[in-house]
Amino acid sequence: MAEKIELVLFDMDNVLCTYDAHARASRLAEFSGGTAADIYRAIWGSGFERLGDNGTLSRQEYLRAFGERIGHALSLADWLEARRVSMTPDPAMLEIAERLRGYVDVAVLTNNTELVVDHIDVLCPELRPLFGSRLYASARFRAAKPDVACYRRCLAALGARPEAVLFVDDLAENVAGAREAGLHGHHFRSVEGLQTELKRHGLLFSGG
Repeated sequence: MAEKIELVLFDMDNVLCTYDAHARASRLAEFSGGTAADIYRAIWGSGFERLGDNGTLSRQEYLRAFGERIGHALSLADWLEARRVSMTPDPAMLEIAERLRGYVDVAVLTNNTELVVDHIDVLCPELRPLFGSRLYASARFRAAKPDVACYRRCLAALGARPEAVLFVDDLAENVAGAREAGLHGHHFRSVEGLQTELKRHGLLFSGG
C-alpha cells in the first residue's frame, strides 16, 4: 500500500502567490534612480539571488550587497516594499491549503533569504494564518532547492518523514530534487492539476 501523505510542503512564489520580478525591479528603480532593466540584470540576471537563497550571505550581508549591485544604499523598508508589490496571493491555492489543514500538516519551503520569512506578515500576511511558524526560507538550511540537503534539513526541522511528504513546486528541477531526497513531488502548473494530484493521494475532499 502506498505511504499515506502526512504533510504537504508548498513552494511560495508562483505556487501560493504569483511573483513578478519585473514589477519588483520597477519599484526598486523608483528608489535607486536606475532603470528596471539594469536592476533586473544586476540581481536576477547575475545569479546574485542564489547567494541569499543558499545562506552564503547573512541577512545584513545580503541587503548591503543588494544595494551595492543596484547602486543605491537600500533600506530594509525599501527592499520589503519592492518585494511586497511583486507578490499576489492566489485565492484558489490559499483555499486548498486551508482545506488541507483539516486532513494533514501543511508547510512552506521557499528559495529565499531569511528576510522573507522574518517579514512575511508584511510581504504576504495571508500566509501566517495558514502555516503559522511552518514557513521556511532555504537560507535557514544553508542550501537551496534543488539541493537534496535543503529538503532533508527542512524535514528534520518539521519532524517529517520524506516518504510521507508531498512537495509542490512550479520548477521541474526543484520537484526532481525533492524526489531525489525521497519525497513525493508534484510539478505545479495549475490549480486543477494539483487537485488531481491531491485526489490521487486521497487528500482532496468532495467539492474540491
